[in-house]
This record gives sequence, C-alpha cells and structure tokens, in this order.
Amino acid sequence: MQQLTFQYPSWYLFLCILLGLIYAGALYFRNPTFRDQSPLLSIGLALLRFLAVTLISILLLDPILRFLQTETRKPTVVIAQDVSESVGSTMSDTARQQYQAAMETLTEELSKNYEVATYSFGTEFREGLDLSFPDKSSNLSEALHGIYDLYSNQNLGAVILASDGIFNEGSNPLYSGAKLNAPLFTIALGDTIPKRDAVLKRVFHNRIAYLGDQFVVQTDIGARNCSGTSPVVTLYQIQGDRVQSLQQVPLSIGSDNFFQTVEFKLNANTSGVQRYRIQLSTLPGEASTANNVREFYIDVLDSRLKILLLANAPHPDLSALKQSILRNKNYGVDIAYLKNLQVKPEDYDLVILHQLPSRTQEITSILNKLNERKISRLFIGGTQAQYQRLNSVQSQLEVTTSGTSNNDVQAIFNPGFSLFTVSEALQKELPQFAPLVAPFGDFKASPSSQVLLFQRIGRVETQYPLLVLGEEQGIKTGVLAAEGLWKWRLFDFLQHENHDLFDELTSKVVQFLSLKDDKRRFRITPSKTIFSETDPVVFDAELYNESFELVNDPDVLMTITDAENRQYNFTFDKSGKTYTLHTGILPPGSFRYQGKVSLGGEPLTFEGQFSVQPVQLEQYETTANHGLLRLLSREYGGDLRYANQLAELPQELAQLSNLKPVIYQSTRTQTVLHFRWIFALLAFLLFLEWFLRRYFGAY
Repeated sequence: MQQLTFQYPSWYLFLCILLGLIYAGALYFRNPTFRDQSPLLSIGLALLRFLAVTLISILLLDPILRFLQTETRKPTVVIAQDVSESVGSTMSDTARQQYQAAMETLTEELSKNYEVATYSFGTEFREGLDLSFPDKSSNLSEALHGIYDLYSNQNLGAVILASDGIFNEGSNPLYSGAKLNAPLFTIALGDTIPKRDAVLKRVFHNRIAYLGDQFVVQTDIGARNCSGTSPVVTLYQIQGDRVQSLQQVPLSIGSDNFFQTVEFKLNANTSGVQRYRIQLSTLPGEASTANNVREFYIDVLDSRLKILLLANAPHPDLSALKQSILRNKNYGVDIAYLKNLQVKPEDYDLVILHQLPSRTQEITSILNKLNERKISRLFIGGTQAQYQRLNSVQSQLEVTTSGTSNNDVQAIFNPGFSLFTVSEALQKELPQFAPLVAPFGDFKASPSSQVLLFQRIGRVETQYPLLVLGEEQGIKTGVLAAEGLWKWRLFDFLQHENHDLFDELTSKVVQFLSLKDDKRRFRITPSKTIFSETDPVVFDAELYNESFELVNDPDVLMTITDAENRQYNFTFDKSGKTYTLHTGILPPGSFRYQGKVSLGGEPLTFEGQFSVQPVQLEQYETTANHGLLRLLSREYGGDLRYANQLAELPQELAQLSNLKPVIYQSTRTQTVLHFRWIFALLAFLLFLEWFLRRYFGAY
C-alpha cells in the first residue's frame, strides 16, 4: 500500500499548476513564431512546457511516498542437541545412524510449517547439529540461556531439546533463570539403568603450591552394584617416563550405593608443573574402566610475593583490596596499621600505603628503608591523607589542595597509557562505577609517569590524573589520589554478580608494581602453565636490542617437545613490536618448549614447560537423568518423549495453540526525488520541446 504526502499544504498543488499555466501561456500564447504552422504545434509545445514546469514545482514541495509493508513470519521451532560424549557413548554405530536419520526427517517435516533453527550444546552452545558427539562436558543451563537470548523477543513456537539429562558444567538447568516463552519438549537419550561401576568422581586440589609447603589432595569415590569388593586407590607422580607410587589406600565397599572421600597429604619438593595420577583398581564386571583414572597437575612455585597493606586507620578499602589481591595465589597479603606496627615493611615485595602520610603520622623513616631495598609502593590518598607531605615523598603526582573540600570523581581511561593493557569490558564499564572521594584542588602528573585513569567530575571529563604509575630512581611507584575502592568492588558485583572487573584492575596494577625487572633480552610467556585439552595454547614473546628497545625484525622459532620426545616446530607471528603464537589445541601431557632467535648475529634462547590436562567430566557420570528432563518439560509446559517417538512430534506441535504465524507491518518512507525515472521524464519533456522548436525553426 502506497500513500503520497507533502511537506507543505496540499493546496500548494494548485499554485504549481497555476505556475505551469502562466509559464506556458506567457511563452506560447499569441506567439508569432509558429504562425505558419498548425495550431496543434503551439498547443503541444505549451502542453510540454506546462507539464515540465508543473512537475518541477511539485518536486520542490518535496513529496514523500509512504509504503506499508506486511510480512508474515512462521513460528520458530528450535532443535537443541546435546553433543557431549556421554550421549554418544550409549549409541552403537547403527543406533547413531538411525537417530541421525530420524533427526533429519524431523527437521524436514517441521520446515514445511515452521522456521526451524538447529543448535548443538555441550562445552559450548553453537549453531548446527554435530552428531559426532565430540564435546567433553555438558552445560544444559547455557543451552537454555542461549535460546532465551536469541529468541526471547521473537515468535518462538516450541523448543525441542535432546539430551541424557547429565550436566557437569554450569548451574542446575531447573534454576537457570531462562524464562522461555514457549513449551519445551525434551527427547530422552542415554541409559537410566545403573551398571556395576566404581568411579573416581572428583579430585579436589590446589592449582598452585609453593616449594617446601605441604598440600592436600582429596578424591570422591563412588560405586554402584559393587558390594563386597575391596579396590585400592593409588596416587602416582609422573615425571617423564617414570611413574612413582606415592601412597595407597585400601577400600572396603559394603553397599551397592557406596561413597567415600579419600585424602592424601603431599609435600611440594620440586618446583615446576608436577603431574599426578589417582587410579582405582579395576573390579570384575565393571561397565567402564575409563572413569577409574584421573590425572591432575599442580604448579609448584619457588616463591610467593608478599604484599603489605599499611594504613593510617581501619578502612573498608583494605578488605576490598586484600580480597581482590588474594584471588591470585602468587600473592600473600598482610594488613598493618602505622600506630601499632609489628611488621617490617622492608621485608615485603610491595607496600600499599593507605592514606599515608596522614595529617597526624609521618612515614619518612619507613620510606627510607623501602628506598634502600628499592621496594615498590602504591600511595592511596583519602580524607586523612596529608597531600603536601605526599608530594614530598614521591614525584609521580603533585596534588595542590588548600582546604578539606572533596569531589566525587569517576574514572575514565587514558587511551595513551602503554605500561599494560586492560580489557575492553573494563574500559567500558569502569566509568559507570560509583564515584571515589578525591580532594578538591589541582593535579599534575610528572613527565616520567603515565596516567592510567583521569577524573570525571559530574559529567565533565577533566585532565586531572586519578591514578598514575611510573618509576623513579629504579623504584616502581603508583599514586591513587582518592579513596573508596570498596564501592567499586560492591558496584561490580551489583552489576555483574562477580568481582571480575575490579579484580582485573587491581591485579594489573599490583602485577606491574610488584613484578621485578626481567633483564633478559629474549623471553617467551605462555598464557598459562596448565591448559585443558579444549584450550588453545597461546604464547607471547618479546625481543629487546642492546638498548632494551622492543624489536621484532628477526623470526622467532620455537620447538615444543612432548613426553615421548616428539617435536612440533612453530614460527611466531609478528604483532606490533612483539610476537605471538597460537599453536591450536594440543593433546594431554607434559611439554617442554625452546625458543630461538638471532639478533645482530647473537643467538638468544628461552626455555620453559607447560602441561595440557585431559577433560574427563563425561566419563564420571554415565547414568542418564530422565527425571531432570521430565521436570524441565513440565516447567515450560511441554512433555518428555523418547528417540523412537520423534516422528510423532510434528503432529503434536500442530495441535498447540501458540504455534501461529505472526503478521508484522512496517512503514517505509522515501522521498520522490530519489526516483530516477521522474528526472528521466523531465529530461524527455524538455528535450522534446527543444527538438520540436528547433525542428520548426525556433530557438
């Protein structure tokens, strides 16, 4: 449906017509030029000029053509398939082929009346059906959230979810909070009959231990239909080809539904990534022995950085900082107060001075000891800080304030900051966090420092530094000219139900200040030392010339060697002034790596190690949970069906009242000036008039 409207009153059309008549009449009425020609020629020429002038006048009114578009959309039926290993392990090759054919037939039948969207879920929620069942974990709640995010505002008719009801990642799908506005039909797969099986269910251990410490490893052991047996749990340490038995614990299974937690105490005697294996002896007639073995890795570090929170007085910032810093197991944190100081600040790797120096307490003697050992420090201001004294003990930030007035300030990132990088999410979200309390005055950063955060006062983005970092006389120093970090941590949890953004900012600053300078000109850093077999292995590399300037002109070669001495050769990609390498996914095991580069004829090498641990979640629970699927269907107004009932689903869906097409209407406007054919018509009218005038002897 089309409708023509004008930007001006419609009676202007009569003025356009009148203008055309006047123009044509003035040009051709009683014109002697064509006196010898037929009167029809003058009338025709006048008509052409009338049409051209009238049409041009109408176009000057900027007419708009409105289109009413109507679209009918079929309801959408979503098919979500659990493609985790536990589902595929219960199907023979023949059964898998039959199931795949049934799913294809179901999709074709539903496509006749509905829009059909297919997804797979397990480790991740993704588009399409992958019936090879490759995923190492099951996350039902993520699948429900994924469907909700994609179709909550669309004409979702029904959801068909095929699974065995086993989930080993994410929350319980019954409490996922994904409020689907459509019935959920579950397809029950897998086997619900418990088999004779002893299982190492879970292993609890620290990912990091420190050299010389003792740590505890716990494992949960379950057994079904194994009454009267006596298996043995053995803990091994694996070092290359050498497998050493460390401890053994005998069990006595006295019931068909057995559960027990076994604990091992170990000593961290060797630094580096240590590989351990817990193995449960095999019982006669077990359905599966793959779940009798679990391997895990522990990174044993030979040092832990000590951080001191030295404060003028108790403050909620101290607790917020401590909790955030302790998220990193490489750090130990102590809190002390200057009035009752019982520790030696010079024994720490980083000292955070909260509201010090204050109006009542000096810290000159403490800073002298810190300077002697070149210990990094972070100054945090506040209402009790004495900024004139603060200016005298550091040169990174000069704060000039004459009174006790304060400003509520928010943080904005400095795009020119280059000491380290922060995530886009943190850069976007931090300016919305609750304001800190900063003094009213003037702020000036030194040329040797870098500003990480500027102050935003109200809606005004200022160039006043809020957080600066730098180095003076070989000592890394930071200054935060405000207090109230505890509000940032609470606000982060309020917005995102976690502290990830606040912890990222804290860890980046603490890591920069506490990290000792590495004088090696060539270094390679893996993104982590322990990867899972589903994680891509990523390395970064840096190369410095003799002036310690970053360069990446020569190629960096790296060789990765596994436990069986098989080698994988790679070449780093160049990125900016550094190098990066994505090796892809590697098989489980322990690996060594050696990087080589030649700069100016000088060979440089770097060596390290990392481990890839297997993901075995799907092997420890093989009994299908159809009860969970039935409860899910009831919650969303659907029903549970089995794989042999797939052909009945199209008829059942056809009886649902909510599976109806939806008609969408939208209005689109377009100015008539955009139609090229109108300009072609104008050109034709004017050209035809000109041609006839010339042909019959006029200009």
